[in-house]
Amino acid sequence: MGPLRCAALVLLLLLGSGTGTGTGTGGGPEPPRVVLALLARNAQHSLPHCLGALENLDFPAGNIALWCATDHNSDNTTAMLQEWLQAVGSNYHSVAWKAEEGPSAYPDELGPKHWSDKRYENLMRLKQEALSYARGLRADYILFVDTDSILTNNQTLTFLMAQNKSVVAPMLDSQTFYSNFWCGITPQGFYRRTADYFPTKNRQRRGCFAVPMVYATFLIDLRKEETAQLAFYPPHPNYTWAFDDIIVFAYSCQEAGAEVHVCNQQRFGYINVPVKAHQTLEDERVNFVHLTLEAMVDGPPMQRSRHISIPPKPLTKLGFDEIFLINLVRRPDRRRRMLESLQELEIAARVVDAVDGSTLNSSDIKVLGVDLLPGYYDPFSGRTLTKGEVGCFLSHYNIWKEIVSRGLQRVLVFEDDVRFEVSFPARLQRLMEELEGARHDWDLVYLGRKQVNAEDEAPVEGVRNLVVAGYSYWTLAYTISLRGAQKLLAAEPLSKMLPVDEFLPIMYDKHPNEDYKRHFAPRDLQVFSAHPLLVYPTHYAGDSNWLSDTETSTIWDDDSKQTGWVGSQKTLRDPRGGGGYLRSASHDEL
Repeated sequence: MGPLRCAALVLLLLLGSGTGTGTGTGGGPEPPRVVLALLARNAQHSLPHCLGALENLDFPAGNIALWCATDHNSDNTTAMLQEWLQAVGSNYHSVAWKAEEGPSAYPDELGPKHWSDKRYENLMRLKQEALSYARGLRADYILFVDTDSILTNNQTLTFLMAQNKSVVAPMLDSQTFYSNFWCGITPQGFYRRTADYFPTKNRQRRGCFAVPMVYATFLIDLRKEETAQLAFYPPHPNYTWAFDDIIVFAYSCQEAGAEVHVCNQQRFGYINVPVKAHQTLEDERVNFVHLTLEAMVDGPPMQRSRHISIPPKPLTKLGFDEIFLINLVRRPDRRRRMLESLQELEIAARVVDAVDGSTLNSSDIKVLGVDLLPGYYDPFSGRTLTKGEVGCFLSHYNIWKEIVSRGLQRVLVFEDDVRFEVSFPARLQRLMEELEGARHDWDLVYLGRKQVNAEDEAPVEGVRNLVVAGYSYWTLAYTISLRGAQKLLAAEPLSKMLPVDEFLPIMYDKHPNEDYKRHFAPRDLQVFSAHPLLVYPTHYAGDSNWLSDTETSTIWDDDSKQTGWVGSQKTLRDPRGGGGYLRSASHDEL
């Protein structure tokens, strides 16, 4: 395929004409000259975050020449790039802008995520053009950035330069085993699994490591002699491997004697897991939304460019009468993260201020009619109820009361320490539609929980991914019906209180303690659970960022007795697995 027809080509070639957005180096030596090559196609889902990250790079913009190309779009990518370049382009050394207004598909591709030979050839030609442009400018470096790579670490460019490598990439994190490097390659150019991949990906070993291939985002040092022979197109005369831009470039590095490295000493950013050839742009968008949610939990979060106009997302209640988010006022960080996460998922939730158990004194507890269930002790630590657990119970109890008083038929409840699984809204809506269609009576459905016993749970007939819940901990997220709320209130639990996640299994008659159960009748709550689960905790006991206002508290009627998580198994990670990540087979490291 020939070179692109250019809708516009703008070159501003006066070095230092930009004002710069980075900190620069003061009175020190002139920073290196860098060409930043950005190639975009159907990238409106990730482009605002990608460009926001580039804006924040701690490097003087006046020493960066932008080379941007886009083509074959069926979304708003071209307009987004134009808007961004108009806003920031004057800050940079120069801008080369290349856009094709032609067809939205290649003649030999089966869909927008299918990589056909013509698509590969066009991409290789574009990358070669960017490389030649950088050499023509006598740039010191060229940084290739994929629009699905989000560099949340603003020191990334400076760090890569300091490594003094011919070709070097920042290791990028994803929701699965996937990253932007290979540790092994066969003599035929295929992926080879090695013992080094997972220790590197999981940062069990840290450093800059020689690898046969990097891609997506990487830096080439154009000052080094061996990089003068590097090329994307045409492939090397001896090349017989797959017609694929990243493999062609890996072979070129091998033939030129240019060592390739990947560095993982720091968290540099994220890379979206590619979808399969038969999937859609919507599938890719959903994956990227999940990646942004993971970044909010694990940090640092992604930041959209402030120079791109993005209309607000319409929010929905997913068919529920109300969606509640329980949050302590003194945990504004959790409130902010959850509201931002729900907005990304296009979910409209109402924040309910949680009852703060730490502020309750004995008089408050008495006025509320709270008393301890006779004989209750935590099954693991041996302690009694904590004030945090009293506050947690009252928070859920108040929602159950509102459900009944307003006659809400079905409600969704979130706590504020939730990590969402991929495609959460679609999977939840499908689950509820199938449950309604099967005409099963139901009172409560766990969306996230800790299954206490190891035995298999019976599937619910006619509903995929739903089981009859056994003894479970946690109230991370659940749906509840009006009838379910009425049953829970009718049990009059405040005068015989135990933790809310012990109370619920009693009410559906799956709690193992017969002494506790005899205080409550009837125990006929109809409870199911999503399987696999749709949410998990953001953190577990022992994690560096873990915090529990129920476990780390004081005894309910004695402020002098402090409690902690040590000894309690409730907040530990479930050894059976699960933890808020895309389900993935090991070959997805590719």
